[in-house]
Amino acid sequence: MAFDNFRCLTCDSPLAFSVSTRRVVAVATGADGQPEFRPGAGAPAERRGANQDLAGCNWLAAEGDANGLCLSCRLTRTRPSDDDRPALEAFVRAEGAKRRLVYELLDLGLPVLPWMDDVANGLAVDLLSSRDQPVITGHADGVITIDLAEANDPHREAVRVDLHEAYRTMLGHLRHESGHYYWQQLVGGPGDVDAFRRLFGDERADYQESVDRHYADGPPDGWEQDFVSAYATMHPWEDWAETFAHYLHLWDVLQTAQAYGLAVRRRVGEGPGAGALDTLDDLDAVGAEQGIQSIVDRWLPLSYALNAVNRSMGKADLYPFVLTPAVIEKLGLVHDAVRVRAAAGARAGGRPGAG
Repeated sequence: MAFDNFRCLTCDSPLAFSVSTRRVVAVATGADGQPEFRPGAGAPAERRGANQDLAGCNWLAAEGDANGLCLSCRLTRTRPSDDDRPALEAFVRAEGAKRRLVYELLDLGLPVLPWMDDVANGLAVDLLSSRDQPVITGHADGVITIDLAEANDPHREAVRVDLHEAYRTMLGHLRHESGHYYWQQLVGGPGDVDAFRRLFGDERADYQESVDRHYADGPPDGWEQDFVSAYATMHPWEDWAETFAHYLHLWDVLQTAQAYGLAVRRRVGEGPGAGALDTLDDLDAVGAEQGIQSIVDRWLPLSYALNAVNRSMGKADLYPFVLTPAVIEKLGLVHDAVRVRAAAGARAGGRPGAG
């Protein structure tokens, strides 16, 4: 069943996504006549969130959730005005991308703390219309700002071409900007930043000077050997955010392939001990036991196959990037930092979405 569906395409049963179980579930009619889902004995009932119509949201909100909003919708701080119909249509698409981001963050064991629940430390997302004033997509002090024009395919493609980018999507923006928010939680604290600086550089370098230099001179010659994208060369923070986003790209696509039984095997080694890497291997177990290289080893043959399928349809490569040894090492730092934070959260016994 599809992640965004409201009804089962086979039996027409009403469906919704339950954050507590992290799966799409069938909802039943409760005692008050409203659709609900009960995840277990003693657990609060979950009902469709208040943004079902406004945001096209099929997620459930638990009893007691602020304003009857699900976890993803509680992240949104600002939306377009009711009289801006094109922006509202873009808002629905942006909210759909945000739900995919939130699901993946939860699946990785990262804390998702909405600003509604903790104004000082939570994450807020402003989805803004640029109809009346310019909007700059970015992150500052726990607030992700998205220009909803990015949900318009012609606009986004024109910007991508103008900036000579290989890839530009709404989901990609959200993954990148969330990387800035999680930098402080994953590597910005004492004891973690030295490893970061060894691979990414010193984040204390003046950010605005770095931005001005990047747009004046472009990326340095040979940047492809050390960075996953030209934008990553701007500043260590941008390098981290780009690498974090790519880590989420890899994880999500591999997980989706696993869920759909899409197997791509590549023979590894020679002789009696030779084996095959299989995208159907459990991703969590592989990542925990063998680290980032095992994930990349499964990603590469899958990405080659998916790129070939796209070319067969006359489309651009699905994943138009090259993962060099230096980039893989950076991905490894992201992977290790995520696993350490997830393990700490598990020991604390926090519920999904808790900080």
